[in-house]
Amino acid sequence: MFYERKSSLPTVKGSLITPKVAHASEISSWLIDMDGVLVREEHPIEGANRFLELLRKTETPFLVLTNNSIFTRRDLSARLKWSGIEVPEENIWTSALATAGFLQSQRPNGSAFVIGEVGLTTALHDVGYTQSENDPDYVVIGETRTYSFEQITKAVRLVAEGKRFIATNPDATGPSVDGPLPATGAVAALISKATGKTPYFVGKPNPLMMRSALRKLNAHSETTAMIGDRMDTDVVGGLEAGLHTVLVLSGVSDEAAANRYPYRPSRVISSVAVLADEIEASLKDS
Repeated sequence: MFYERKSSLPTVKGSLITPKVAHASEISSWLIDMDGVLVREEHPIEGANRFLELLRKTETPFLVLTNNSIFTRRDLSARLKWSGIEVPEENIWTSALATAGFLQSQRPNGSAFVIGEVGLTTALHDVGYTQSENDPDYVVIGETRTYSFEQITKAVRLVAEGKRFIATNPDATGPSVDGPLPATGAVAALISKATGKTPYFVGKPNPLMMRSALRKLNAHSETTAMIGDRMDTDVVGGLEAGLHTVLVLSGVSDEAAANRYPYRPSRVISSVAVLADEIEASLKDS
């Protein structure tokens, strides 16, 4: 059960708040999921641009987090702009970037056999990794739209030989205007079934991705909030990283979903428009 927090600021309709949650104006930095929070099927969600503009106006640090490893930050910024959402590329953090950073911290300037698109291959290249089929340090699986049986077979054989198995994220499907698409987790499961080996997933809900984003912002978990539309990735990852968590009902999860899990978010709200209203109200009162 969720309880409305008493506040000197106006209560915003659609916001269910637990006693310990911070008001939006009290958050020092934000991690924001993309699909279901800012956009839905390539259309902007109500209040998204207003919320982002308020963060820029108040000079509040933020990163847009996505498990999508297909695109580079520049690509995603352009795609968001096409959808009507303004997010500079430096404010985007992907599972591909988190994976590249993790591998570089583990085995600097190593090598990897990669199944993935330009977002992943560019991120690995930028940290000094080379791509190789011959005795690579890692087998790295990311999302792609061009899976080939030959590549998957090569990955299966390398993993079976004992190569370290990494996947950018565990998402089994991804969204599209025509319906769900098989994603990284589905292909990783195929390789796991064939080898008996489970990959290490770097992206959400692994709090490692949240912590890498915090380091990018030079932010502290105690004053940072994670906004997402999924209980099983955004919320649990945020909780395990020690963040405030905000579940929006503008994407995958409905209000009933918050009660089905053994954990709960700090807040459940209709959309980021609620947070924009709170920040605007605090600016008027200041």
